[in-house]
Amino acid sequence: MISKAKGKQKTIAGEVSLHGVGLHTGKNVTLTFKAAAENTGFVFKRVDLEGQPTIEANADYVVNTQRGTNLEKMGVNIQTSEHVLAACVGMGIDNIILELNASEPPIMDGSSKYFVEALEKAGIVEQEACKEEYVVTEIINYIDEESGSEIILMPSEDYQVTTMVDFGTKVLGTQNASIKNITEFKSEIADSRTFSFLHEIEMLLENGLIKGGDLNNAIVYVDKELSPETMQKLRKAFNKDNISVKPNGILDNLTLNHPNEAARHKLLDVIGDLALVGMPIKGKIIANKPGHLVNTQFAQKLKKIIKTEKRNNAPVIDLSKPPVKDVNQIMAMLPHRPPFLLVDKILELSDSHVLGLKNVTMNEPFFVGHFPGSPVMPGVLQVEAMAQTGGILVLSTVPDPENYLTYFMKIDKVRFKQQVLPGDTLIFKLSLLSPIRRGICHMQGYAYVNGKIASEAELMAQIVKVKKDQ
Repeated sequence: MISKAKGKQKTIAGEVSLHGVGLHTGKNVTLTFKAAAENTGFVFKRVDLEGQPTIEANADYVVNTQRGTNLEKMGVNIQTSEHVLAACVGMGIDNIILELNASEPPIMDGSSKYFVEALEKAGIVEQEACKEEYVVTEIINYIDEESGSEIILMPSEDYQVTTMVDFGTKVLGTQNASIKNITEFKSEIADSRTFSFLHEIEMLLENGLIKGGDLNNAIVYVDKELSPETMQKLRKAFNKDNISVKPNGILDNLTLNHPNEAARHKLLDVIGDLALVGMPIKGKIIANKPGHLVNTQFAQKLKKIIKTEKRNNAPVIDLSKPPVKDVNQIMAMLPHRPPFLLVDKILELSDSHVLGLKNVTMNEPFFVGHFPGSPVMPGVLQVEAMAQTGGILVLSTVPDPENYLTYFMKIDKVRFKQQVLPGDTLIFKLSLLSPIRRGICHMQGYAYVNGKIASEAELMAQIVKVKKDQ
C-alpha cells in the first residue's frame, strides 16, 4: 500500500558537477547535480540537445538492458543510468535534476562512490512535503524463465536488499551480499565496482562497445587462457605496457574493495534499477541471479501495481473531525454559488494535495433531467467538482483568493468507473503533478464513492486576478 513515511522529502542544497568519460560511448561528459522541487523525483536533463529535453527515471522508458539500463523518451536517450540512480536512492534523496551534456553519465571508477561523495558535498536538505513510500504488505515476485533469475519482494520494516549470484565459473562462483537498511549503502555498497569476464571484454572491444573502459573502472575476471593475441589487444585497448593476471583471477592494476565485490555491485544495480519505480520501497528484496533485464522488468511490474493501488487507494477520513474549511469558508474563496457549488467541505489541505467532500442528495437540480426515474450524477459535473476542489488548492497560494477566478486550461485522461447516485458521498482527492507556477496548477484528480474510484482525470487550471472596475 502507499503510505506517508515518517520523514520529509529531500533534495540537495547546492549544485555540484563531476567530469569523466562514458563507459560505452567513450565521450567526455559532465554530470551536474541540481536541486529539484518537491514531487519532482529523479529527472535526467540533456543540456547538449536543443530544448534541453528531460527524461524522468521511469521504468516505462527502459529500452535496452544489454550493457546497463538505458532509457529513451521521445527519441532522447540516457545510457547506463543505474549507478547514479543508486547513489541518489542510497543517500535518501527524493528530488534531483541530473544534467548531462552527453547520453551517458561518467563511469568514474565503475561504482557509485564518486556520486555519493558529490551529493554529500552538495549537501542534503529536507523539503516541506511529506515523503510517500510503497509499503509491501504481501509477497510480490518476478521470474525470468529463460535465465532462472528471480526477484522476490516481501514485507519488512526497512528497505532491505539481498543478492545471490552464481556465475558458474571457477574464478567467480557463488556470492551473496546484503544490506539491512538503505542507510548502509554508503559504507557497504557504494564503492563496489562494475565487473566483467574476459570473454565479454573481448566481444565488447571487437564491437566498439566499451570505448571508455580501462583497468581503473571495471574488474575483469579472467575466465579463459590469455593468448598473446588477446594480451596485445588488451594492452592496446587499456593503453598499458604490461597486463597480467593476479592469483585471484582478475587482471592487475586493481585490488578488490571487498571479497564479494561482484555480489555487492549486483546489489548496487538492483537499487539503481528499482529507482525507476518512482517511489521509495518499504520491504525486503531478495534477488537471485539479478541482472538489468530482470531488475527493470520487476520494476515495471511493481510500478503497475503501485499505479493501480494509487488509483484505488481511497482516502480514509474521519467525518467526526471538523473540516479544514466548511462551505462558508469555501464560498469565501470560490466564486461559485449554489446550485453550481459542488464541494461542501475541505477535509485536508497541504502545499501539494487537497481532499474535498460532496454529499449528493436527491435535491440536486440536475437529477430532474438526468435521468427521470433513474437519477445519475453527470460525469462532467464530477469533473467540475474535482476542479472546484483543486481550485481551493491553487487559490490557497495567494493572500487574497476572493480577488481571483479559476479557469480550466486542459482536461486529460478522463475515466468514469461507476455511477454516482442520490445518497452517495463523493470524496475528491487532487494532487499536484508539478509545482504551481505563475498560477498554473497541473493536478491528478480522483473522485471516490464507497471506497472505490467513481471518476478520474488530469486537470490543468489557472487562476487569474479579477480586474476591478475603475
